[in-house]
Amino acid sequence: MTSTGQDSTTTRQRRSRHNPHSPPHDSSVTSKRGVKKGALLHSSPSLAEVKKKGRMKKLSQAAEQDLIVGLQGLDLNLEAKTLSGTGLVFDEQLNEFHCLWDDSFPECPERLHAIKQQLIQEGLVDRCVSFQARFAEKEELMLVHSLEYIDLMETTQYMNEGELRILADTYDSVYLHPNSYTCACLASGSVLRLVDAVLGNEIRNGMAIIRPPGHHAQHSLMDGYCMFNHVAVAARYAQKKHAIQRVLIVDWDVHHGQGTQFAFDRDPSVLYFSIHRYEQGRFWPHLKASNWSTVGFGRGQGYTINVPWNQVGMRDADYIAAFLHLLLPVALEFQPQLVLVAAGFDALQGDPKGEMAATPAGFAQLTHLLMGLAGGKLILSLEGGYNFRSLAEGVSASLHTLLGDPCPILESPGAPCWSAQASLSCALEALEPFWEVLVRSAETLDEDFLEEENVEKEEEGPWQPPALPVLTWPVLQARTGLVYDQRMMGHYNLWDNHHPEMPQRVFRIMRRLEELGLAGRCLTLPARPATDSELLTCHSAEYVGRLRATAKMKTRELHREGSNFDSIYICPGTFACAQLATGATCRLVEAVLAGEVLNGAAVVRPPGHHAERDAACGFCFFNSVAVAARHAQAISGHALRILIVDWDVHHGNGTQHIFEEDPSVLYISLHRYDHGTFFPMGDEGASSQMGRAAGTGFTVNVAWNGPRVGDADYLAAWHRLVLPIAYEGGYNLTSISESMAACTRSLLGDPPPLLTLARPPLSGALASITETIQVHRRYWRSLRVMKVEDKEGPSSSKSITRKVTLPAHRGPAVQMTAPDRNILDADIGKATSASSVEVSTPDQAKSETAVVALNQDQASEAPTREAMLDQTPSEAATEGATLDQTIVGTATVGATPGQTTSEEAVREAEVIQTPPALRTDSQTPPASPVQGATAQISPSKLTESLRTLDLNSEAQKAPESQSPEEERLLGEAAEGQDRDHSMLIQSFGDHADGDQVTFYAVIPLPWCPHLVAVGPIPESGLDVTQPCQDCGTLQENWVCLSCYQVYCGRYVSAHMLQHHGVSGHPLVLSYVDLSTWCYNCEAYVHHQALLDVKSIAHQNKFGEDMPHSH
Repeated sequence: MTSTGQDSTTTRQRRSRHNPHSPPHDSSVTSKRGVKKGALLHSSPSLAEVKKKGRMKKLSQAAEQDLIVGLQGLDLNLEAKTLSGTGLVFDEQLNEFHCLWDDSFPECPERLHAIKQQLIQEGLVDRCVSFQARFAEKEELMLVHSLEYIDLMETTQYMNEGELRILADTYDSVYLHPNSYTCACLASGSVLRLVDAVLGNEIRNGMAIIRPPGHHAQHSLMDGYCMFNHVAVAARYAQKKHAIQRVLIVDWDVHHGQGTQFAFDRDPSVLYFSIHRYEQGRFWPHLKASNWSTVGFGRGQGYTINVPWNQVGMRDADYIAAFLHLLLPVALEFQPQLVLVAAGFDALQGDPKGEMAATPAGFAQLTHLLMGLAGGKLILSLEGGYNFRSLAEGVSASLHTLLGDPCPILESPGAPCWSAQASLSCALEALEPFWEVLVRSAETLDEDFLEEENVEKEEEGPWQPPALPVLTWPVLQARTGLVYDQRMMGHYNLWDNHHPEMPQRVFRIMRRLEELGLAGRCLTLPARPATDSELLTCHSAEYVGRLRATAKMKTRELHREGSNFDSIYICPGTFACAQLATGATCRLVEAVLAGEVLNGAAVVRPPGHHAERDAACGFCFFNSVAVAARHAQAISGHALRILIVDWDVHHGNGTQHIFEEDPSVLYISLHRYDHGTFFPMGDEGASSQMGRAAGTGFTVNVAWNGPRVGDADYLAAWHRLVLPIAYEGGYNLTSISESMAACTRSLLGDPPPLLTLARPPLSGALASITETIQVHRRYWRSLRVMKVEDKEGPSSSKSITRKVTLPAHRGPAVQMTAPDRNILDADIGKATSASSVEVSTPDQAKSETAVVALNQDQASEAPTREAMLDQTPSEAATEGATLDQTIVGTATVGATPGQTTSEEAVREAEVIQTPPALRTDSQTPPASPVQGATAQISPSKLTESLRTLDLNSEAQKAPESQSPEEERLLGEAAEGQDRDHSMLIQSFGDHADGDQVTFYAVIPLPWCPHLVAVGPIPESGLDVTQPCQDCGTLQENWVCLSCYQVYCGRYVSAHMLQHHGVSGHPLVLSYVDLSTWCYNCEAYVHHQALLDVKSIAHQNKFGEDMPHSH
């Protein structure tokens, strides 16, 4: 007896020390679960044990209080009526316009015909809630567009073909038809109808299948096939009519939606995310504002997110990586109340314009990822897509997902390519200052890994997409299976009726599911005991036999047998319950693989993930999940790839050990570790554990080293680690819930509750995630998106990086690269931020910026007309000029290393340059790149102006008689045709010494669509000494080329900028250097139509004619 009693005390001490759960008290446990006849008598606890239990109780109460407070702040809304239904707007009237002068124009009615046929074929129209399209009212369009512009578009209904063609040619990449205005109003109204339906709780989500597209349309400007910006109008409409405070706009069209960006780039209530083809500005719309470095202005900084693709052939993995690493974390911090998608499908494989390799299945995945935001309030609005088959299948796949159908398995490789990683790294760096959730621990790579990375990169080569797969969508009678058996309550503790692993756990869960009506929505599956052959796939025959023998043991023998294991109690019903729990999980797997259900929840006990091959551990006897995984592989007949995600607070040591040498099973555990002092203790749960032999890399541990790890931390791990690996490995993610009602609702397809993140991820949690990423980056390429300087793009030259110190109010220091040879190779993905920019120039002259390298002593001689030292540069010249030196003329000179310069000067010296955008420092924000547009004049006057304006000798001829240069510029109506970007690059001497300086000369546009806004020159001529009409300054002034009023530049009082914002007049001439700037194009312009006004200004300024005639 003495020895037995001693064993009992030892067992109690070990169980208390290793107890994986804090025991809550429950008065509902029946007395018959207490000490029975023949049970061991407990000795009195020691003082140390009493104190320890008191501390544990205190900690348990504190943790419980935290949980209660957290749940009170979380609007689970479990008992609310679940919204269902997907809205669809599809109106045949939208096909009543086309290009009158080009039957082959890609934006055509056949696009919608193809979509309609696909949706009818798949039976999707009947499954949706159809809504009648309506016309958008002028007041609604005016939420984004100017009344003058809307009125001008309205007059197009009465124009003849010639007038329509002339007006269309004043814009970029558009055509006009007498029905264009009507259809554009109907398209905008269609999206507004869905906004009312979704926010009015008529439906859960919806899709508007409309044309013309809208995301390129600007405040007062048609652009890129677009007349009115449907999603922008919808966002403002939702805010005004439905009092929505935060809207997320996701634009996955292959072209950048500059119109939408410009509408909200100062507004923190709208988060704009665009993922698009860019190619360093060579792809339409050729704007610097489309690059990752543009993050918004003023209060809107950080609310514009651009992910620019710098090569063609981007795949599903690249798009998904952008969502996981960037969009979803920011969106969860932003907490939108409505999600609008500018859903272009021209990034799909086979599209002639996009030249990308995404698949319809990939867009189904993207749609699914967005459905977890804003309580599921999601609206897709059709934009581009010009391959009829891929367009129709892309729309169909997204609509299937909105309806709740499962996403197809992805066919393409699962890791993002190197170019995508570079773009994402840059975007993450630019956005990190504005979003706490993006803050990352410093990450370093060892040299051996970098060498391996470079070898893999060289071997990667261009990816050749397979043939577009034919998608199949399963027809299921029930979505979610539910397995439970009350007999599992027969396992209980004979000696401690307060033990945390008690029978009431599963009973109360089931009762709650029934109260909420969730159990009735599931397909109830009968539980069955696991067979010996199933158990033997993970456990030894000796252990199974040993546990089976406990059913016939007496109480004392049961206690002794339990003491042989760690944190275990055994009763006569233990074996049967453990066998039933494992068999129930296997039954659920059978139902999923047989197509009876899509997913399911097994409400079972005892738990299983601590159970080892030959031993019970931590309340667990048979490893239910491990056995179910092996059962799934046996059913399928091959090594089915299986992902096991273990989010129990304790590490699943048993599951890890069973699969640690098996690459067919990926085990990911997120658990409390506390440097090995938390149950099950030891180093098995460390992040350094990665598997063994062939299974190396397939064990992933996220080890939390401390308490109070919350939602933000788990979500960070989910986005940065779990989902990237899961997508790359091609695993089917089956979540086996520990029976929470919210999880069951998610399995049933209900939108998740709105989640308010009270804080960003803990620094300790980020360190744990980073530690795991460091270990596994070698095995999973999807984890290589990081906060380091990327190595994309071979560079044969070395560069010397010098820092330029800025004034305190200009923001942090920036970097510029001074080359040690004449021309540097481009490194297209420098990991830089909005406040830290590295500059290099392309080896092949494909930038919009010409480079002139000069010595310090040469720099003062180069300009033909140099501004005085310390003279405030002109508004345009400042885009690329130093503060203490300005070089004037048509070329603008970049900032020199070592000199004080503005943030925007350095930004304009970036390698990825197109026509320069207006930039600003933190104290003087610029106007949105487009806040106005073409001069508002009547169609007849516009036509007359066009006919009398001498653009050049052939500008007024029909397009077929245009010059090749005109055809190239106007031919960008194809929305994807590259410009010729060859530029003159001059280098002077071998500047290897430390005094060299690199200048960046901006080449102006040879034409822009706003030249029609140039008005007649006043009879009195121009006076370049005229002061600003508002403040009277003589320091730096500009003249408006529409009304010829004179105002000061942005670096004085910005009165010209204000004039543009009010009047919409696009073109202005600098009285300092005679350069012409177009606000709408965000570029300098030099064209024949500007020579008269420039000549008069030059004569007035210098007393002589201009030296050049062009």
